[in-house]
Amino acid sequence: MTECTSLQFVSPFAFEAMQKVDVVCLASLSDPELRLLLPCLVRMALCAPADQSQSWAQDKKLILRLLSGVEAVNSIVALLSVDFHALEQDASKEQQLRHKLGGGSGESILVSQLQHGLTLEFEHSDSPRRLRLVLSELLAIMNKVSESNGEFFFKSSELFESPVYLEEAADVLCILQAELPSLLPIVDVAEALLHVRNGAWFLCLLVANVPDSFNEVCRGLIKNGERQDEESLGGRRRTDALRFLCKMNPSQALKVRGMVVEECHLPGLGVALTLDHTKNEACEDGVSDLVCFVSGLLLGTNAKVRTWFGTFIRNGQQRKRETSSSVLWQMRRQLLLELMGILPTVRSTRIVEEADVDMEPNVSVYSGLKEEHVVKASALLRLYCALMGIAGLKPTEEEAEQLLQLMTSRPPATPAGVRFVSLSFCMLLAFSTLVSTPEQEQLMVVWLSWMIKEEAYFESTSGVSASFGEMLLLVAMYFHSNQLSAIIDLVCSTLGMKIVIKPSSLSRMKTIFTQEIFTEQVVTAHAVRVPVTSNLSANITGFLPIHCIYQLLRSRSFTKHKVSIKDWIYRQLCETSTPLHPQLLPLIDVYINSILTPASKSNPEATNQPVTEQEILNIFQGVIGGDNIRLNQRFSITAQLLVLYYILSYEEALLANTKTLAAMQRKPKSYSSSLMDQIPIKFLIRQAQGLQQELGGLHSALLRLLATNYPHLCIVDDWICEEEITGTDALLRRMLLTNNAKNHSPKQLQEAFSAVPVNNTQVMQIIEHLTLLSASELIPYAEVLTSNMSQLLNSGVPRRILQTVNKLWMVLNTVMPRRLWVMTVNALQPSIKFVRQQKYTQNDLMIDPLIVLRCDQRVHRCPPLMDITLHMLNGYLLASKAYLSAHLKETEQDRPSQNNTIGLVGQTDAPEVTREELKNALLAAQDSAAVQILLEICLPTEEEKANGVNPDSLLRNVQSVITTSAPNKGMEEGEDNLLCNLREVQCLICCLLHQMYIADPNIAKLVHFQIFAIQLLSHLCIQYALPKSLSVARLAVNVMGTLLTVLTQAKRYAFFMPTLPSLVSFCRAFPPLYEDIMSLLIQIGQVCASDVATQTRDIDPIITRLQQIKEKPSGWSQICKDSSYKNGSRDTGSMDPDVQLCHCIERTVIEIINMSVSGI
Repeated sequence: MTECTSLQFVSPFAFEAMQKVDVVCLASLSDPELRLLLPCLVRMALCAPADQSQSWAQDKKLILRLLSGVEAVNSIVALLSVDFHALEQDASKEQQLRHKLGGGSGESILVSQLQHGLTLEFEHSDSPRRLRLVLSELLAIMNKVSESNGEFFFKSSELFESPVYLEEAADVLCILQAELPSLLPIVDVAEALLHVRNGAWFLCLLVANVPDSFNEVCRGLIKNGERQDEESLGGRRRTDALRFLCKMNPSQALKVRGMVVEECHLPGLGVALTLDHTKNEACEDGVSDLVCFVSGLLLGTNAKVRTWFGTFIRNGQQRKRETSSSVLWQMRRQLLLELMGILPTVRSTRIVEEADVDMEPNVSVYSGLKEEHVVKASALLRLYCALMGIAGLKPTEEEAEQLLQLMTSRPPATPAGVRFVSLSFCMLLAFSTLVSTPEQEQLMVVWLSWMIKEEAYFESTSGVSASFGEMLLLVAMYFHSNQLSAIIDLVCSTLGMKIVIKPSSLSRMKTIFTQEIFTEQVVTAHAVRVPVTSNLSANITGFLPIHCIYQLLRSRSFTKHKVSIKDWIYRQLCETSTPLHPQLLPLIDVYINSILTPASKSNPEATNQPVTEQEILNIFQGVIGGDNIRLNQRFSITAQLLVLYYILSYEEALLANTKTLAAMQRKPKSYSSSLMDQIPIKFLIRQAQGLQQELGGLHSALLRLLATNYPHLCIVDDWICEEEITGTDALLRRMLLTNNAKNHSPKQLQEAFSAVPVNNTQVMQIIEHLTLLSASELIPYAEVLTSNMSQLLNSGVPRRILQTVNKLWMVLNTVMPRRLWVMTVNALQPSIKFVRQQKYTQNDLMIDPLIVLRCDQRVHRCPPLMDITLHMLNGYLLASKAYLSAHLKETEQDRPSQNNTIGLVGQTDAPEVTREELKNALLAAQDSAAVQILLEICLPTEEEKANGVNPDSLLRNVQSVITTSAPNKGMEEGEDNLLCNLREVQCLICCLLHQMYIADPNIAKLVHFQIFAIQLLSHLCIQYALPKSLSVARLAVNVMGTLLTVLTQAKRYAFFMPTLPSLVSFCRAFPPLYEDIMSLLIQIGQVCASDVATQTRDIDPIITRLQQIKEKPSGWSQICKDSSYKNGSRDTGSMDPDVQLCHCIERTVIEIINMSVSGI
């Protein structure tokens, strides 16, 4: 609005005085300044105030004194004397008339037929008519605005254009709005004033006389404004009007700018207000408000705002007129001035010498960026990146030249300087068009060479681990492997913005990097010399040496150029801490792949070297057999867990690639079993469990590898036991830990065990104190505990000592299971005079798990130690399966060629199938033998039989509990006592058999169907009525039918008498077996009847009753309830085995019928 430049506006001082009603400040205003505020001051002086305080009365007197000498006050007083109610009614009628006749109608109720123009009418009119003239004109404009549908128009009006009557017209406008606010809302009036000449001036006077409406007016104008203000005349006029308002009230300028961003309207206004604010509060060293504002718009999280402002930049460039009146031009000029302001111009001969090109002697280059300007320079670089990459700004030659000079300047060695160099480097990659001439290209090459040379100095001086040297190395590797998309991602990540970079634009940079600066061999040799990152963790961000090594390993550069990287990786793994850096696990995986897989088929030896066993053992120094783990650990738990992950992953990958390696005639060395035995795997896993949040995915990856390669370390019972040991109860127990418990040494424990036959009190006291220690604190006592277990088998040892030793053993089992198992097996060997005991190793026990059961026979009747033995047996059975599977894969490459062994077409898979079948057969035989031995242990010895122990008591008592609701009152004490050692051992063995059966139901088929097996199966079916149990039960019935046809009379009696009651449990668990079982019972009865057919006693009536019971079981229900049937007292006088078997059959049928009837 250039027409307003000659007019006097309300000053910020005067507006602030009006806002605060500061009468003293108002009195200090000049007459021209005071003239603009008269409408409001006169109304304050004449209208009755709401404030009746004495202070306002004094202020009001001062205002009256201030107005007394002003001539224009009289005309304003006359305006206030008009009947505004009548005026409002006439205005309402005129609005209705305009609406009825159309906006273009010349009829007016407020103003009669005009004889002259508006200006003359206004001059000759009195106050009421002046009010009507202005009101009529204003309503006409407002009505046209409402009908324009957002299209801007310019209304020519004499009242608002004549310089002679501008002040009088402004007085009338202010009085009208103040007295008729409902008819003339101030926002609508402000919108109408934009369409007339001098509208901004009128608007400022209107708002200055109603200062409380400032925010309301500004928000209304912005909300109704255009999305792109510089595209239209209306947008520019609105922007200028709001700028005048903000100049009048500068304290609210930034708030108005916030409204602009919130509504996404008038972007030019936001930039213009920022420019005004930047000029008013210039800051030489800090980042200017303009840079912060524009960066916030383009780099913020609001995509709508980013698109809106980007459109403003693009549209501004498309306009032909790029003059100083353009807000975009002003913004670019201000940014360029700020950029040039931080670039001191110096004569640098050193750069010219380094460049070694034909440069003019008078060329000046920028160098030596001041430390106080580094942060501002980084902010400017990011802003220009956003303007060019997001908003599409096309830099001018001058802008491009200054930007290149800034990017190639040399900052001081500070963290901010490292950040600046990284940003400059990425900006060169993103916008290679900034380098257009050979001189500029040479300047860039010299600067890159300086980066390489100064990288080590910057890192050592600035104290920043992630320096720009790693980024240079990483980019060079990406260029060599042609991973341009990775470079683009790297650039976007460093700049902190997503910009579009065409891969073709990187072609020149690729040539410079790969041919002039970093050849692949130079990159590889340099990478090995880069120091490892000390205490590498996820807290260290940015691009580190580990990123470079990872990419070089992926591209196989080390093996290609025969550069050893093993030592660097080992050192970096040692220098790690929590939280785990996310690049460590991928680094280990790609390193393992480079060890096993050659870089090319033509050169199978081109692989990296694995970490040596001695280096691995050094990592675990202090953990292996140390007296105090926490004090002796030299390396962090993170380093130990990473090395464990490396070993397990290496062994798994070695087995997975056996066939591929055999085809290439390569056999990488596997780590020895002795090494694995020395690594405390379970202890480390337990440590990792408590650090899951800090280790990321390492804990879950270790569990996966453990479940595959070491299943015996993933037994469910162990995990449950660990929860009990590490839970709240354990914490409360440790709160009771006394100094006595800590003072007991392993030597004292050994001395106490030596006195066990005579004195049990001392060893009991010590081991009770040891139960308060943690698992890791118990490790030094493990050898003493296990070596003295054989002494606990002697008679007279209290049960409490045995149970406490069992408890301590289970605690130790959570941290050192494999070593503990080996020591325990060796300690429990039977002691034979003049025979030297063999010391078994971990490998021996995995090959033959049954060694565990070749222990001292006294263990079989010592439940606490038998519990330990069964735990070890279960673990070694699982370990044996994993060992044989791994052995099968390891020896795959040692097999002779199939062409030499297979002669028939179509049989190439036979050897593999045979090897797999042999392994499965061996494991099946192993499991079967273990079950058979355990079942035999359950049987009483000859001595126990002599003492009257009943071998069937356990199963019969269990059956009675299942089939009856109350315990058998007549159960005898003594041999059937549930607390006897045999009974407890039987319970422990049965629990293990249950677990084995659930894990693999085929085990039941491997066990010979002897009497105990069928009895055991009947109870398993009751406990676990599963589909697999049904199939095994049906198999048992079929086997019983088969045995009926082959057994002799004596064996038939011995087999069927104890097994027939089991058929009742089969029917209870699986009713569909009823028909098969009843048919089997009748067949057995018929066979028995045929054997006694020649005898005088005829048992055909029994067979007849069985047939009738099968056909009509309901009719026999009352008979079945007879006590004589239940107790089996009928016809028991005969001692003939077949007769007794027939009566047993009858009792079995009756029990089945009773069970069926009671169930119904």
